[in-house]
Amino acid sequence: MLRLARTAPGWMRRGGLAVLGACDDRRMLDDAQTPHDAHAPAPGRPGAHAAAVRPPVHVSEPVPDVLGAGWTARTIHLRPDAQGEAVATLVHREVDPVGDGPEPTSRRAVLYVHGFVDYFFQAHVGDAFAAHGEDFYALDLRGYGRSLRPWQEPNYVTELATYAEELDAAVALLREDHDQVVVLGHSTGGLVASLWAHARRASRPVDALVLNSPYLDLRGTWFERTIFTRVIDVVGRPAPRLVVGKIAEHYGTALHSATGGEWEFDLTWKPHEGFPARAGWVRTVRRAHRRVARGLAVDCPVLVLSSDATGPKDRWHEQLLTTDSVLDVAHIAALASRLGPDVTYVPVPGGAHDLALSPEPARSRYLTEVLDFLDTRLGALRAP
Repeated sequence: MLRLARTAPGWMRRGGLAVLGACDDRRMLDDAQTPHDAHAPAPGRPGAHAAAVRPPVHVSEPVPDVLGAGWTARTIHLRPDAQGEAVATLVHREVDPVGDGPEPTSRRAVLYVHGFVDYFFQAHVGDAFAAHGEDFYALDLRGYGRSLRPWQEPNYVTELATYAEELDAAVALLREDHDQVVVLGHSTGGLVASLWAHARRASRPVDALVLNSPYLDLRGTWFERTIFTRVIDVVGRPAPRLVVGKIAEHYGTALHSATGGEWEFDLTWKPHEGFPARAGWVRTVRRAHRRVARGLAVDCPVLVLSSDATGPKDRWHEQLLTTDSVLDVAHIAALASRLGPDVTYVPVPGGAHDLALSPEPARSRYLTEVLDFLDTRLGALRAP
């Protein structure tokens, strides 16, 4: 475990992220202003908390979730976006009771936010938090998993700031019944959660931020990280739906039970070959990377975890699930300190890209690190 001090970008000034200067996004969830928040009070002014974390307009009653017994789902009805009507889905697994004793006096909620070509299916993660005393929730963002509608392009937005609406809504709901709220973001969900926590810092809507292999920079060749990024910034605005890439199928194939892995998940929501990466989406992601490189000011304890090694991303290999074969862990380690003044970085030996889906013992090591961090920084919910 390594506590990180805020440092200058260092290597990022040369040949790394300096090339992203042309992709500076002045609207990327900055200072609690999003495309939907044009009339929101500035941070620190009266009414800022209400504007930053608003309750949703309409949320459905809980219904049984696809994960089965013990899980429910609620639909959060969002304002229409560029693709039409939109919803997000809040999945819930309640805290386990302790004998006949009272409920924990300090109720803590954990909100999980998935990555790209993903949705929440990791029931064992919810089980671990519930056994520890937390109320566990997961958010399927608009256009993902449970929230994907027939008229929507899967996993597609042209502004990551769009997701602020469902994050605001979900956290407002959790704040109604809990003393503490923790957001746990994986991969692109970690990037979105970091930008959102920075933008909402004046109201401090969350008590801690946990990031599982956050997508803080583009992994790729010099050409992809420089020329490709500049081209995407130019073409992404007039041709946002242009397909510019896709993910490799090897990682998903290694995970799924039908192809030798441990895990069951819906291949219509999480196909091995992914969904098309479109220019508008890549453009907003690269702008978000630039925002992280400039430095955020997330005003709560942050725990960043990743595998301890990077593996090849474009071919099958025996270490697909014991290395990060999607992102470069060196980028995660280098950029973690740019998230805020109180960041702890933990490499997990033998971890996969999604540390929760790693083989043992890395999987248990990851969950133990997260639970210990919350106990240390926010207080234990149950006596040992």
